[in-house]
Amino acid sequence: MFLLFCRNNKAEFAKCNYYLILIDIMRKTIRKHKDFMARENDPMVKTPLFIARSRPTLWDGDAKYGLVVTKKTFHCAHDRNRAKRLLRVWLRACESDMNLQMDYIFIARSAILDATLQLGIETMKKAIGKLSNEKNSPTFN
Repeated sequence: MFLLFCRNNKAEFAKCNYYLILIDIMRKTIRKHKDFMARENDPMVKTPLFIARSRPTLWDGDAKYGLVVTKKTFHCAHDRNRAKRLLRVWLRACESDMNLQMDYIFIARSAILDATLQLGIETMKKAIGKLSNEKNSPTFN
């Protein structure tokens, strides 16, 4: 339906094509509750801004990420939305550092709202680097 609307106006259609290309480049998101559940042997990195977990993907080439921002930590909806938006921006900046055979889950902490863009990107790169160590990454025979 969105594409039909865009076909009526050429400028809008060009915007839609650009948007679809961006979606194809981005990693998929975790949507199901069972995929967010932590296992005891999942590697984890705690930072002042967020907690990061990783685990092997179920299927090759199907790497995903998930964001957890709770009402208990962020009472107002606009704070939860801002925390998710910050995590997504930092993820886009660090996507090249992420292991293609790992799913990542990021749990936001309250200090994330006071963080700068540069601090967030540096923290995200360090966390992903620690999670992508060879001893933490999956081994396939």
